[in-house]
Amino acid sequence: MKQVVDFLSELSINNNKEWFDGHKDQYVKALAQFHTFTEQLIDGIASFHKEIGNLSIKDCTYRIYRDLRFSKDKTPYKTHMGAYICPGGKKSGQAGYYFHLEPGTKNKSSNHFMASGLWHPAPGVLKSVRDDILYDAQPYLESVRKADGWIIDYDESLQRVPPGYPADSGYENLFRLKNHLLARNMEDKNLYDKNLLKNVLSEFKKTYTFVTLLNRSVIYAITPQD
Repeated sequence: MKQVVDFLSELSINNNKEWFDGHKDQYVKALAQFHTFTEQLIDGIASFHKEIGNLSIKDCTYRIYRDLRFSKDKTPYKTHMGAYICPGGKKSGQAGYYFHLEPGTKNKSSNHFMASGLWHPAPGVLKSVRDDILYDAQPYLESVRKADGWIIDYDESLQRVPPGYPADSGYENLFRLKNHLLARNMEDKNLYDKNLLKNVLSEFKKTYTFVTLLNRSVIYAITPQD
């Protein structure tokens, strides 16, 4: 994976079309290595999460070119590579498993991480998750406990509990979540380990109960009710 990290590190310093065009071969090789790993990741996750099915690389990965139409940041390329593996692919709206590679900054050695769950779910889906927690929070909390070494990502949480949910139930932090994610950071040394694939799959497997629990809420939200 060093080839990928090295390319992204250089790109973060030289984020312009001229440099990118002059290093296209390096990008192609890095992308090929990332795609190979993603294919192995898809197969490995499908071994314990049967609903994953036969996903393709295109179903799970993203273009490196940034959408500049509504952004003040006009740098043309993303400085990370990510793969999101979930039932139905990245556009399905279902919870899944995300693997993210991104070089560090002056203040941080790396920005690599794994995440499992829902990021920016549709309003109806988010309501469904909150309603399930309101009805019985224990399955949610138990699924978090099973994911030993992972933590709930509280980034982007609302400042207040949304209307319709109690502010004194003991689960206020869960009701305030806009994303329902478990996260785990990685360092460069983790990526260069010869057992990287095995280790990543072992970690994602810990979050299987969390992901499937969330997808129960997703399916309820998107299924027409009588």
